[in-house]
Amino acid sequence: MCTGKCAKCIGISLFPFCLVSIVVNVILLFPGWDTEPVQHASEQLTIEVVYLGGVVGGGLLVLIPAIHIQATGREGCCNNRCGMFLSILFAAVGAVGSLYGFVASVLGMVRGPQCLFNNGTTLVWGRPFNENITGLTDIKDFNDESYLFHKDVWDICTKPKGVVEFNIILFSMLLTSCAMSMILCIIQMVNGLFGCLCGTCLKNKD
Repeated sequence: MCTGKCAKCIGISLFPFCLVSIVVNVILLFPGWDTEPVQHASEQLTIEVVYLGGVVGGGLLVLIPAIHIQATGREGCCNNRCGMFLSILFAAVGAVGSLYGFVASVLGMVRGPQCLFNNGTTLVWGRPFNENITGLTDIKDFNDESYLFHKDVWDICTKPKGVVEFNIILFSMLLTSCAMSMILCIIQMVNGLFGCLCGTCLKNKD
């Protein structure tokens, strides 16, 4: 049972997902490629972006475990059972971080972007798709009436330009990246358990 090789493969596979999560979250700080929102974060950025689910959750909390996990396949004392045990703990941290990023990205996409829109009396900054300004349902009743399935209401956001598409595409990427990281971390938790019991693969020496 090549648990060591599997751990190394999983660890290496986690690196690109960490990078994607961090980069996507950083880009989300500039909705519509506009630098103004990041300068007025409390008013013009959603909490899902400000909480840095991609940088912290899908990024750093996965990157650190990934470094340890990919090194777990090396030969060590007691057939590296100690390393495999530690990999379970690190993988659990990575899974929790990925879950954090996953939940943040789901909420960010379903609740919609923060944008400048007309509330009927004046232009204000807010989340029109979460505040039910459009007459569509809120996250509690997520179904085919969600703004995600009604492109005709997206133009309610006047600024930043194209922020709805921007929000959906990037949060979808973050969601996918965190989901893949979470799956890999869970696999490593199982792999690490077998590694503790059986050890890593070592070449037989004649």
